[in-house]
Amino acid sequence: MWFIYIIQHNITKQIYIGRTNNLKERLTRHNNQGQSATQRKNGKWIFVYIEIYKSKIDTIEREKRLKHHGRAKQELLKRIKNSLIN
Repeated sequence: MWFIYIIQHNITKQIYIGRTNNLKERLTRHNNQGQSATQRKNGKWIFVYIEIYKSKIDTIEREKRLKHHGRAKQELLKRIKNSLIN
């Protein structure tokens, strides 16, 4: 299985969109300075949203749509607004 995920930092409130086939290992890497885009001195990243796919190709295409900051991302963030940390 492949996953699109949104994590949010509990202090900065920044969100990050990514994809993986191992959610537990990926979140551990984000929280242990293993990913340069999400390195922070304090706080933790937490999952706020996950989509599941059987196809890696579908996951890559969805991630691209979300990361281009277009309509797909705006609609998704609007849909999950109550799940985000305020």
